[in-house]
Amino acid sequence: MELINLLKENNTVFLLFIGFFSLIIGSFLNAAIYRIPIMLNKEWREECEALFGGDHENVKPRETFNLFVPRSQCPHCGHMITAIENVPVFSYLFLKGKCSSCKTPISIQYPLIEIFTALISVFVAWKMGFGWQTLAALFFTWTLITLALIDAKTMLLPDNLTIPLMWLGIAVNYHHVFVDLQSSVLGAMIGYLSLWSLFHLFRLITGKEGMGYGDFKILAAIGAWGGWQILPFTVFAASLFGAVLGILWMIIQRQKDSQPIPFGPWLALAGFVGFIWRDDIVHAMKVYFGF
Repeated sequence: MELINLLKENNTVFLLFIGFFSLIIGSFLNAAIYRIPIMLNKEWREECEALFGGDHENVKPRETFNLFVPRSQCPHCGHMITAIENVPVFSYLFLKGKCSSCKTPISIQYPLIEIFTALISVFVAWKMGFGWQTLAALFFTWTLITLALIDAKTMLLPDNLTIPLMWLGIAVNYHHVFVDLQSSVLGAMIGYLSLWSLFHLFRLITGKEGMGYGDFKILAAIGAWGGWQILPFTVFAASLFGAVLGILWMIIQRQKDSQPIPFGPWLALAGFVGFIWRDDIVHAMKVYFGF
């Protein structure tokens, strides 16, 4: 109780607490970003084996693999990561970016994601202040980070993240935490159906698929959290970011044919901006577009 009162009364302590706690969350996000695609692949493989049959009597028990089991280990030498080696950021600096056993370089991705998660979390806490609204907004932000990086690495937006995020947004806004319930439900519906319609229209005209179904679901989740009012900005900004990146990438790689670019990271970025600056964006839309 004393800690809660201290966090409530002292904004500096509150932001420092959020920063240190978010470093730990960032470490967990690293694990999720790495493990969730593997978990999905294992699940799909098992479903295929069950569907197409096999020698069930000789099937070996499958090893447990989830977000917590087995323990993290070096992918090169198999060295089990100790608790002291798993301290966010500081362990990377202490180990000088190398495995303590085989001295293989550790990806810079891990401390960067931890630092980024802490910085963006402190910003959200500073923007919204002490309260349940900040806690909900942080969860939304952390999930968007996870989805964006999984999509960037694997071109996947897992249903086990997008769909619960959408329903949680509606549940949170049942109590008008960010928007009223009607705006939240309409946001989820319009978010999904708008990209679903564009997907089928594009496929009808070109014979190609311009995006994946996961993009529909992440936009539905963004709409559920921020209301339907932020969706026009989100789609426009995400499309602009994606188009600019695609052109730059083609120039850098000197490619004539365009390569698939994940849309999820840009939807996540634009959705986060729309969510945080919702009131300013809605006001600007009313002034310039009349709605």
